[in-house]
Amino acid sequence: MFGFLRYGPMVVLVLVNALIFAIGDTENGILTNHLLVQLHEGSYDEAPQVALEHGFESVRKLPFGDGLFHFYPQSSPLSRRKRSAGHGQSLQKDHRVKSVLQQAGFDRQKRGYRDLNQVDINMSDPLFTKQWYLVNTGQADGTPGLDLNVAEAWGLGFTGKGVTIAIMDDGIDYLHPDLAANYNAEASYDFSSNDPYPYPRYTDDWFNSHGTRCAGEVSAVANNNICGVGVAYNSKVAGIRMLDQPFMTDIIEASSISHMPQVIDIYSASWGPTDDGKTVDGPRELTLQAMADGVNKGRGGKGSIYVWASGDGGSYDDCNCDGYASSMWTISINSAINDGRTALYDESCSSTLASTFSNGRKRNPEAGVATTDLYGNCTLRHSGTSAAAPEAAGVFALALEANPDLTWRDMQHLAVLTSKRNRLHDEVHQWQRNGVGLEFNHLFGYGVLDAGGMVKMAKEWKTVPERFHCVAGSIQETHKVPSEDKLVLTITTDACQGKENYVRYLEHVQAVVTVNASRRGDLNLNMTSPMGTKSILLSRRPRDDDAKVGYDKWPFMTSHSWGEDPRGTWQLEVLFQGEVPQTGTLQEWTLMIHGTQSAPYIDQIVRDYQSKLAMSKKEELEEELDEALERSLKSLLSKN
Repeated sequence: MFGFLRYGPMVVLVLVNALIFAIGDTENGILTNHLLVQLHEGSYDEAPQVALEHGFESVRKLPFGDGLFHFYPQSSPLSRRKRSAGHGQSLQKDHRVKSVLQQAGFDRQKRGYRDLNQVDINMSDPLFTKQWYLVNTGQADGTPGLDLNVAEAWGLGFTGKGVTIAIMDDGIDYLHPDLAANYNAEASYDFSSNDPYPYPRYTDDWFNSHGTRCAGEVSAVANNNICGVGVAYNSKVAGIRMLDQPFMTDIIEASSISHMPQVIDIYSASWGPTDDGKTVDGPRELTLQAMADGVNKGRGGKGSIYVWASGDGGSYDDCNCDGYASSMWTISINSAINDGRTALYDESCSSTLASTFSNGRKRNPEAGVATTDLYGNCTLRHSGTSAAAPEAAGVFALALEANPDLTWRDMQHLAVLTSKRNRLHDEVHQWQRNGVGLEFNHLFGYGVLDAGGMVKMAKEWKTVPERFHCVAGSIQETHKVPSEDKLVLTITTDACQGKENYVRYLEHVQAVVTVNASRRGDLNLNMTSPMGTKSILLSRRPRDDDAKVGYDKWPFMTSHSWGEDPRGTWQLEVLFQGEVPQTGTLQEWTLMIHGTQSAPYIDQIVRDYQSKLAMSKKEELEEELDEALERSLKSLLSKN
């Protein structure tokens, strides 16, 4: 069922087991009156009639999978009940119906939403000078030069023209005078109300302003004396309204992610599972299928680009417990504040690829992200990793204009190679270099996106080589995790050398782990590559008290070994960190590596890095020799 790239049967089985994880007891959960119905071949055209005969006023063919349809009522109240005989059972007996699945309701939250209490802001003047994340001159107590370097990209003539970005959120105020000219109505849809008009639902507290703010960051029109300027101010923005209902469903998520993939280039998502420090959750089966189809088939086969906010759980959470942000198919974006430090709500994890900007820590009224707001208004108070993801989508739009042939993987490579440390500072995690010399940070990824550097490299970029996947090894025996020490396991691999799916240069690495603990939040997982790069796969989550579920075939992902040679011995450390001793058992560690068999630019990086190492070692030897000569001279003088 899954549309993977060059996956053999064994890899498909492992991936499906790794990704379709147990989320909870549906029987006691919230079920909707929306059904996923698969019809037998030859009955597809009868879908509307089948729906009506069984009490459903509306039906929609789903673009993923064969013969799949969404049956739903015109008004869709959600109810808390067990599976009932009702319509589902009568449908199942229909000879035209192959299968029926009632959609469960689950929670998805907007990332970075802050209650503004309708702050009264003077909106008469343009806000470009307030947009420090575009051009940072030190305004709002920021650090000059710490920005996205969009000025260089704009100076080269790249403004996002010809690129469409979809904001998957609570809707867009497409009548806003700073968005209307760039609004792509054809590519927009409301999956919350099932109509083509994704306008936000009114609330007294303006809660549904989230999507409009994100849209302004990407595509606000330039030089019209209204609000500010979008990162890609000549791009088109589409609204996909999908967050504004009591509960999310797999059909709504999958439909949103797969909406018009030949028109939409980039999908920006500033939402995910609850950032409460104790939730472990991710995409369900249909959404996984939609993502796989997107990267395989979207944009004429070049692949849809999914940009995801990494999460707002702060030091209490770990974004590797979010199956959206930690997916290989998404570009996970974290945030920095305007002086280069981490935001208090930033989550860290080894799957984060790069960073952009959110707000300042100080209570400066102009330290937030300036953008469009509901009903034609503007705001200076947008914040969170919600603000970071659309900025990244805008930068990627500039790169796509520079080179429309970029694949989804090309964009990830460009992000790794052109992101900069700049003046980003993480007080907890130090900057490190991996085995091929690429500098990374556990929270910021490979650094802040550099729009100028990215478009220049994109112009000359050649598509990366074919991607392969290898199950590098697996340990299935049960091992106890000691309460006072750590469990250390190793897998030695040849990375499938000699086989068709040999991986020589790494992109993503997944550690599929099944582990239980008396307190899940105290578990820590670290993995070290053969080239010595240590990835923190899981940090302590002090609010997670789970003692039953643990992690069941959970695919912890790291991007920190990008470009490395995977051959050799990988080491996994499992330990507890907390105030009270805990117990646990690990049942499985399967190592999955993804990458290419050739990558010339990595070879050049390795040569440059080795040259720098050799030069630094030479300088160290010269210093040691000078010190030795000085000591000898002092000794001779003392004797005389």
